[in-house]
Amino acid sequence: MGEIISGGLTAVPGIKAAGVYCGIKKNKKDLALIYSKVPAVGAGVFTTNLIKAAPVLVSAKNVKGKEARAIVVNSGNANACSGQRGLKDAETMVNLTAQALNLEPEQVLVASTGVIGQFLPMDKVEKGIEMAVQALTEDGGTDAAEAILTTDTIKKETAYTFELSGKKVTIGAAAKGSGMICPNMATMLAFLTTDVKISKPLLEKALLDSVKMSYNLITVDGDTSTNDMVLIMANGLAGNPEITEEGEDYQEFLKALNFVNREMAIQI
Repeated sequence: MGEIISGGLTAVPGIKAAGVYCGIKKNKKDLALIYSKVPAVGAGVFTTNLIKAAPVLVSAKNVKGKEARAIVVNSGNANACSGQRGLKDAETMVNLTAQALNLEPEQVLVASTGVIGQFLPMDKVEKGIEMAVQALTEDGGTDAAEAILTTDTIKKETAYTFELSGKKVTIGAAAKGSGMICPNMATMLAFLTTDVKISKPLLEKALLDSVKMSYNLITVDGDTSTNDMVLIMANGLAGNPEITEEGEDYQEFLKALNFVNREMAIQI
């Protein structure tokens, strides 16, 4: 069996993160960045709400790409019900992050949480992205976990390490929830990082299976949200034989992922 370790998202080798204050919220960290130094595959599960916030639309499109290298998240403003401008703003967040990290825009995923129906203060967001890129460190997981909170009182993060085919594999996570959470993913964001080597189709399957068994069971108050998402990046640095089929290694990874997601669901 594996063990819980400290470090959250950045407990995973090759992952850097940051959480900064850029002025979207009053005096609390409000912009997070998670970055894989090496190519990674991504997967996402998104809200079932008919009205989907701009970042959900942008991330759902980008996560279909071959690689995911960065996730940029703001709190304090959901960028939901914000029309064409909201969509453009979500794309701008992606583009600014990609430029600063020397990535392709489709390698960047975006999430927002907070007040619905207001435009993002893009001058502040732009400054925040610049600051976050400068602030990226290998122990920035906790800062990132703090920067994604809205009405939550405490940060929610965990990390778990286990063995797979003789290699040490780590999964890190940060989440926010509270208010507007009910089954089928309400305002709930969760971000996961791992160094497991796995094919994209199986990462997608594992995430979907795991979300069904964890977050979809959460109810906080009976609303459904426009912004929910769970995203994962897997960078393969553990060096395990690549998981390409649903064999023993896949089951072991799924079990570990379930453990982490349940742990996060309980914290929410």
